Amino acid sequence: MADLTLPPDSLFLGFDSSTQSLKATVLDSSLNIVTTELVHFDTELPHYKTKDGVYRDPTVNGRIVSPTLMWVDALDLILHKLSLSKTFDFEKIIAVSGSGQQHGSVYWAKGSSEILKSLDHTKSLKDQLRGAFSVEESPIWMDSSTTAQCREIESAVGGGMVLSEITGSRAYERYTGPQIRKLFKDEAGLYEGTERISLVSSFMASLLIGDYASIDETDGAGMNLMDIKKRCWSKEALEATATGLEEKLGKLAPAYATAGSISQYFVQRYGFEKNCVVVQWSGDNPNSLAGLTLSTPGDLAISLGTSDTVFGITKEHQPSLEGHVFPNPVDPESYMVMLVYKNASLTREAIRDRCADGSWDVFNKYLEQTQPLNDGKLGFYYTENEILPPLPVGSHRYILDNFSGESLEGVKEREVKEFDPPSEVRALIEGQFLSKRAHAERFGMPSPPIRIIATGGASANENILSLISSIFGCDVYTVQRPDSASLGAALRAAHGWLCNKKGTFVPISCLYEGKLEKTSLNCKLKVKAGDDKVAYSYGLLMKKRMEIEKKLVEKLGHF
Repeated sequence: MADLTLPPDSLFLGFDSSTQSLKATVLDSSLNIVTTELVHFDTELPHYKTKDGVYRDPTVNGRIVSPTLMWVDALDLILHKLSLSKTFDFEKIIAVSGSGQQHGSVYWAKGSSEILKSLDHTKSLKDQLRGAFSVEESPIWMDSSTTAQCREIESAVGGGMVLSEITGSRAYERYTGPQIRKLFKDEAGLYEGTERISLVSSFMASLLIGDYASIDETDGAGMNLMDIKKRCWSKEALEATATGLEEKLGKLAPAYATAGSISQYFVQRYGFEKNCVVVQWSGDNPNSLAGLTLSTPGDLAISLGTSDTVFGITKEHQPSLEGHVFPNPVDPESYMVMLVYKNASLTREAIRDRCADGSWDVFNKYLEQTQPLNDGKLGFYYTENEILPPLPVGSHRYILDNFSGESLEGVKEREVKEFDPPSEVRALIEGQFLSKRAHAERFGMPSPPIRIIATGGASANENILSLISSIFGCDVYTVQRPDSASLGAALRAAHGWLCNKKGTFVPISCLYEGKLEKTSLNCKLKVKAGDDKVAYSYGLLMKKRMEIEKKLVEKLGHF
């Protein structure tokens, strides 16, 4: 195994370009964290005037975008902040990789590749790339303005299930294919003036190599454009989306492949070693999967952030009209399966502000003083148009009369206008995780899971973790740091470096096998599985919730 070790003095840099911030994590050759850094868009780049890292267009229903140049500016700033660190030297970094919010797209104007190839290290990236984009505001995963384009694409290929069979998902509004089709149909001149279309992940990698980086096969599966079994662009999906699209997308690459060597710009400006390799960037959720070392099919991960996601791994691609399938970024022989919820941390914060005086302490006190099952109070809370279930902005509250937690016999729901604040808080959290359990079971994920690994900002909240354990009926683990995406990106940098050195794919587990507990990747048990009777009662509450959800979707569903 001597040739599968990392050089003793080497460092590996991982980024996470997320909705609200750009994070960086540096790992040493023992896979321990050396340093971390963060740029928060709203507060540190206030001149872009974003809220939560985005613009919500008041004139177009569901249109949510981010200024592309802000992401460039953030890379400038985070590297400057890292350069002030006394804990490491840039010249010891031998590989860089990263994570990007999934589905977001960047549109390079004609001639931009030449700008990338001739960057002047005495000037900022922002100043040199100011005119490089044919579209200056990038559609992101929160956007829901492309329902018509989704229907057109599904219709062209033979339906949603056919598209899921080909690409791993039915058409979703936030997916890149429908976003591209909208540009192609509504602003043909801008589409025509676009030389290359990148995902957020391949866009950031392009900045680092000074050339257009390939889209990786894992993040590429989040576009409704890639044949998930053949790992190439699907002719049918491309034709259903826009003309001349394949040329604008470029080639695909495995997630563990090398995108190129780091650009001379970064060598000269920050002191990177000239042979430092840039490993393909991928999506944030795939990077979290890597950072959590998720490798057992019976395990599930729940990421609690600006979006909430539930994901696991499987050996087979089973098409579905719900959920998503991607190639596993660190194992070519398996797939990653995932469910995504748009109403997540921002919705929790909205209820906290309205019901708990803007205080997490008060919010947690309410969770502690209310009983499991919330006396039969069920709530649905959507501050954004939801993905799963496909429901519009709004709140719906119900009381289940005659609900004992032992059976659903004689139980009837009654809609009400409001709950008291403690009940509202519990209804929100129970509702979010009952929905996750229900849709995970419907999608074929393990029930109950062997364990759940929780990550993301809200994974630091022990009251929320306890509820997850009670609702899913299993142990809940957490990792050392909640930002598993940038940690996973740094681990993938090391893995890609090793694959590049070996000239072929090697299992990522060879990096940490037998020594996981000595690394920053180690998971720790946070909450033991509780009473089986409680999980059973939550199962009954979940069934009733799904009955109500079905009625709401039939009445209000936006897709």
